[in-house]
Amino acid sequence: MNKGYLSIILHAHLPYVHHPEHDSFFEENWLFEAIIDCYLPLIAMLDRLQQDRVSHRLTLSISPTLITMLQDELLQQRFLRHITRLLVLTEKELERTRDNPSLHELAKRYQSGYLEALHCYQNHYQCDLLAAFAKHRRNGTLELITTAATHGFLPLLNISEAAVRCQIKVGIDAFAAYFGFAPEGLWLPECGYYPGLEAVLKDHGIRYFFVDSHGIMDASQAPRHGIYAPLDCGNQVMAFGRDPACSRQVWSAEEGYPGDADYREYYRDIGFDLPLDYIGPYILDGQTRINTGIKYHRITGKTAQKDVYRPDKALAKAKRHASDFIDRRRRQMQALAPEMDKPPIFTAPYDAELFGHWWHEGPLWLEQVLRLAAQENSDIKTVSCNDYLTLHPEQQRARPSASTWGDQGYNDYWLNESNDWIYPLLHKAGQEMEKLTMDLQNFKLNDLQKRALNQALRSLLLAQASDWPFILKAGTTVDYAKKRIMDHLARFNYLHDCIRKNRIDERYLTALEVMDDIFPDIDFRDYGVPERKGVSNG
Repeated sequence: MNKGYLSIILHAHLPYVHHPEHDSFFEENWLFEAIIDCYLPLIAMLDRLQQDRVSHRLTLSISPTLITMLQDELLQQRFLRHITRLLVLTEKELERTRDNPSLHELAKRYQSGYLEALHCYQNHYQCDLLAAFAKHRRNGTLELITTAATHGFLPLLNISEAAVRCQIKVGIDAFAAYFGFAPEGLWLPECGYYPGLEAVLKDHGIRYFFVDSHGIMDASQAPRHGIYAPLDCGNQVMAFGRDPACSRQVWSAEEGYPGDADYREYYRDIGFDLPLDYIGPYILDGQTRINTGIKYHRITGKTAQKDVYRPDKALAKAKRHASDFIDRRRRQMQALAPEMDKPPIFTAPYDAELFGHWWHEGPLWLEQVLRLAAQENSDIKTVSCNDYLTLHPEQQRARPSASTWGDQGYNDYWLNESNDWIYPLLHKAGQEMEKLTMDLQNFKLNDLQKRALNQALRSLLLAQASDWPFILKAGTTVDYAKKRIMDHLARFNYLHDCIRKNRIDERYLTALEVMDDIFPDIDFRDYGVPERKGVSNG
């Protein structure tokens, strides 16, 4: 029998950024960078493991907004334009660095990497990365799950059960529409849980979810196995707690592997280092400096002086860190053995974009972890949480406490002086949507009215995304986040008034449908609460 299980869950999510009204749009680079740095390397990693017949299990949560963007033909074509422009830049870099052997070798690596990415994306995967992930799911090595429709922060939407239910239902439906099956697990946005949410998850066929460690440790009953076994919330929906040791080793700025001196420095980029007249054609509007993705330095230390990146040393360090990660799990197992009557499960949830984008060597580290765990003499087995529940269906019953994985562990990051103005507006719009649904659900509506109602719901869901309050607190692209919230709410309010007055401008409605081309099968009636037996709905 295995002495322990390791469940690694990667959460792939980006906010919905889609601007067909512009020829190009800076924030679309978020998607393009993630494709190059994260999603393609992860698929390549899975391909290598399959080719080498390495037994492994990994879980990937793909958000509905990311699913939509990865399928979008306009964004696919813009990605091809983006990577083609990077190849032009690497040609210039090869010439510029010709007299500097160290930089020249790195420039060649970037060129070959971008050529390989372009070939794989366009020829091997036919621009459909979701199909590549689906292939590994069919092979039995990857479990696919999803999250709420637009990553709405459920604890702060919870003044309306309709809002929470709609976020979950539309998210699951969008996932199932592409992949052809409903997920058994759900990544709660920001791991945000509140007591009672498990009832909504049960209604939508969800078997398990994740919470931060204190959600388990502060549960309604003391957990007998701590965070090393899930809790049954009382309705056979299971809550898995994040292992803080797994988290610290990968996330912590002080203790974590990504801060090692030999790894590539994310913040040194030629978009900031080189003269404006040289780099201008490859940065935002030719004037505003941005990351290009071409980075020649390693972290080195906490100084502005950075040494040149050495890929060979970084790879060796990634392998050493993978061994350290597995060794520490073994030591945890040994310490836990006297107190456990079943093998512990180490639940390790991470943002997918950490691997490759923020931590360049992340996919190499992850691949080595999976290879080490698959060795014949390994006493650690990689599993999905679904696998674990099949092996150990009976778990202690207790309700987790309200929690998130954000700073301070609760709602602070999404509700503070930088973003608290959002919620009265969201709640008011949600109340209006719920009234519309109740008032019109039994009316015979024409196609134009249905389209307007469905588009109103899209606008509301997009305004509810947790990304916008997060950005406002982080202080990054604040103006863009404010504009997205206000634009979506303005669109909702406009449609609401048009529907109430029965004066719908079809041309304007069509324009909104083109701009917010998401959830094609949405039904405005989803923004309602099902009637419960013996309970008044009114």
